[in-house]
Amino acid sequence: QVQLVESGGGLVQPGGSLRLSCVVSGSIFIIDSMGWYRQAPGKQRELVARITGGGSANYVDSVRGRFTISRDNAKNKGYLQMNSLNSEDTAVYFCQADIRGFSYWGQGTQVTVSS
Repeated sequence: QVQLVESGGGLVQPGGSLRLSCVVSGSIFIIDSMGWYRQAPGKQRELVARITGGGSANYVDSVRGRFTISRDNAKNKGYLQMNSLNSEDTAVYFCQADIRGFSYWGQGTQVTVSS
């Protein structure tokens, strides 16, 4: 059984920063790629950033230059550093991991950007 648990969400003012964390536990062999997705009210879930096992990252255009995805393979953790947040970043953020051909998801953490 594989579990992903996100943390680090919360309320932040525009221009502020947050760092999301995702810990993967359970029957893990090798975590292939990891991703962060988000879903705003009334919108579809979208990919925010993705990182391969080798550390190659890609981002959706709206966050490129502001967000940084990283991972600690030894600790089975993933991170999303979010800077210069704005109201359009308000959403539930989900961690996702590909392990041995299966996709696993966390329950999500709420990020609210508001003054």
